[in-house]
Amino acid sequence: MLTELVDISGGTFRMGSTSFYPEEAPIHTVTVAPFAIERHPVTNGQFGEFVAATGYVTVAEQDLDPGYDAEPGGLVFTPTAGPVDLRDWRQWWRWVPGASWRYPLGPGSDLAGRDDHPVVQVAYPDAAAYARWAGRRLPTEAEWEYAARAGGRGTYPWGEEEKPGGALMANTWQGAFPYRNDGALGWAGTSPVGTFPPNEWGLLDMIGNVWEWTATEFSPHHRLQDGLAPPKSCCAPAGAADPAVSQTLKGGSHLCAPEYCHRYRATARSPQSQDTATSHIGFRCVAG
Repeated sequence: MLTELVDISGGTFRMGSTSFYPEEAPIHTVTVAPFAIERHPVTNGQFGEFVAATGYVTVAEQDLDPGYDAEPGGLVFTPTAGPVDLRDWRQWWRWVPGASWRYPLGPGSDLAGRDDHPVVQVAYPDAAAYARWAGRRLPTEAEWEYAARAGGRGTYPWGEEEKPGGALMANTWQGAFPYRNDGALGWAGTSPVGTFPPNEWGLLDMIGNVWEWTATEFSPHHRLQDGLAPPKSCCAPAGAADPAVSQTLKGGSHLCAPEYCHRYRATARSPQSQDTATSHIGFRCVAG
């Protein structure tokens, strides 16, 4: 069953930020046309229905090009034993042969009891293929940010405070990164969609839980000359990925911690090559 769509009337807002990371600048005015966005990220159960209906094989499950000296798999976050140099992401990420959406942490892991968690270990073409099957598409970065900010107000979808009234509002890292995570409401890793409060427009998990693919190619700053309408081809051909091209991710994930990745904000953005599948990236679709 596809995720319920929430109608967004469209409008004009101030996109971006100059308060955190340079790639979020400049702040600029954007007008978004009406569209509809899925209430929550695509779940394991929903992605499983797609695979069962189509026989689709994800990028992480496909044989690698002969030039790669590795087996099919994905990147899996692995906590360190203690404090490490936060400038070296290789301390906590490792390539795991056999990791895929079915086995998100590698062989020995599974999806038991996790049908309602966001699907992960999906590369950009996988997300695009699901969207096409569903009769939908991936959102542009502007659409995603507008929806997350409920029209463009506040640093976080719920306002200016990270934890208003002390309440934890999103699934982000709780503890000392990357070696101690006390868990967000008991969830160290992905959480069931809807565990945390929705934003003002009723959208779930727009911040935290998993990063989300968008149809917008990444640039080191906002490109003001880009068109604001959805791209004519916002979904890559099924199974195709260009490792030289990076898409824009939005929303942050359960691995975002203030001392390392203060990107659990709607204006935050991060690059990811199209062929990469990890244990903290998912997606949601839009229509219109």
